[in-house]
Amino acid sequence: MSDPCFISFQQSLTGLPLPERFTFPFYYQPHPLCLVASEELQKKLMADSVHYDFAENGKMLGVLLVENKQGEVGYLTAFSGKLTVKSKRENKESKADEALTNFVPFVFDSEAQGSYFQQEQTSINALNALLKSLESNPTLLQEQEELAELLSSSAQEISQRQSQLSEERKARKLQRAQAQHSLNATEVIALQDRLAKESISDKNSLKYLKLAWQQKIEESQQQVNHKLNEIEQMKKERKSRSVALQQYLFQQYQFLNIQGEQKNLTELFQNTSFHQRYGVPPAGSGDCAAPKLLQYAFKHGFKPLALAEFWWGKSPKSAIRQHKNFYTACIGKCQPILTHMLFGMLLDKDPLIESNIAEDALDFVYQDDDIAVVNKPSGLLSVPGKTINDSVYTRMKAFFPQATGPLIVHRLDMSTSGLMVIALNKEVNKNLQKQFIKRTVKKIYVALLEGDISSIKAGTEKEGDIDLPLVVDFDDRPRQMVCFDTGKTAQTHWQFIAPAAEQQANTSRVHLYPKTGRTHQLRVHCAHVSGLNMPIVGDDLYGTTANRLHLHAELLVLKHPVTQQLMTFEVKADF
Repeated sequence: MSDPCFISFQQSLTGLPLPERFTFPFYYQPHPLCLVASEELQKKLMADSVHYDFAENGKMLGVLLVENKQGEVGYLTAFSGKLTVKSKRENKESKADEALTNFVPFVFDSEAQGSYFQQEQTSINALNALLKSLESNPTLLQEQEELAELLSSSAQEISQRQSQLSEERKARKLQRAQAQHSLNATEVIALQDRLAKESISDKNSLKYLKLAWQQKIEESQQQVNHKLNEIEQMKKERKSRSVALQQYLFQQYQFLNIQGEQKNLTELFQNTSFHQRYGVPPAGSGDCAAPKLLQYAFKHGFKPLALAEFWWGKSPKSAIRQHKNFYTACIGKCQPILTHMLFGMLLDKDPLIESNIAEDALDFVYQDDDIAVVNKPSGLLSVPGKTINDSVYTRMKAFFPQATGPLIVHRLDMSTSGLMVIALNKEVNKNLQKQFIKRTVKKIYVALLEGDISSIKAGTEKEGDIDLPLVVDFDDRPRQMVCFDTGKTAQTHWQFIAPAAEQQANTSRVHLYPKTGRTHQLRVHCAHVSGLNMPIVGDDLYGTTANRLHLHAELLVLKHPVTQQLMTFEVKADF
């Protein structure tokens, strides 16, 4: 019996060789066979009688090139997360797994009818409803109001009584003082005895007043506490059951690798910084397309050959995702899982592990006793990274062994080429940093964009401003997201450059003037739907991977930190 999720190619694969190694999922260009599989899936989505909600809201889809036990090459398909579908004819909602027969199933379907998870979730939901009912109980609210009124009235009456007794104390003190001059000894003794009894009587009256109010308050408080204790116990039960159900859920997400080893989410994330901080894996872990595809392949005896994931549908408001563009697997949710699942497999090399930039690729544009200006090549880090030591900093350190201070004044992304100024002593570094902080340094970048900007941007000047605040995507570092709530201000001025005769078709060359210096600012502002909506050519994070990122720091204008002379440096891009 054929597997319902295994899809045979609809076209001839003649001339398309099989991949020699499996895809490194965090940096790749889709294999030609994965491109064919993706095109076939996209055609099916367009022609299917079922309306998928991710066509409107956007969803990451994946294809996994596999070989079955009979030696036939085909592919598996999956979508990230969960969804419902509607029939185009009847417009009725239904369970996704009832209609998406070719997509691989969830690693664990927590919403399966009659499952323990669903039953327990139903019980917790019932607890929530009961809690809501108890917390809004009119009797409890009335008793809380009565208790508050008792507390207020008691405080007011006791305060008034204390003020009255204070005045009576003052009167008795005055009588004692006057008696020394107007009464004889016997009369003074009698007066003092009477005043002492009055004092004791006053104290007792205040004591009994407080006791009376205390009794009323305690009775009222007991009534309220009885109901609040019931609510508190129910909250503890809900928390306990929720934590237990969450742990149960993490344990049900079991992931295989090619060696048959199986680990659950708790085991896979226990040493990650996210788990150490929050005590749990990130929400949605295990529901991405890549883990689903590999899990199904290992479980059903398919040999994984290559992987590709693409975005289908409307772009989100925060992250950079464009219709039909391919994207790498996310770091936060998928890296611990895929590292385990791909263990023992022959993978494409990670290009980020080591630098392949020749030592003579770092050109000096200017040099004196105080500063140096270099033309950084694409692919070289500005400062050492976690896995790569080679960088502008390490090369400058070796070239200027007597230099003091941090050397690096500003940075360029690893993939960005262009001008960087290097400070050769501490004083110069401080001076240059102030210039950058005060934004007196002029920087111009040139970028090649995917798309014809002249066809969509109105106006004769062909320029404008982008103001989109940025924040790191904690689930997928180092990617950045647009966020108007927590993001830091990021502003860029752009200017269209008339395309050269040799320019690639359907691309645009622009100048970018960053007013701020946020991480990946220019890349996000170009790619985001609310920016230019055109990724920079070769942007492996926000667009499509190519031979390099076509972003270059072309012009740098600053004051020499010692001579105060205004200096202009310019190096044209080589793309």
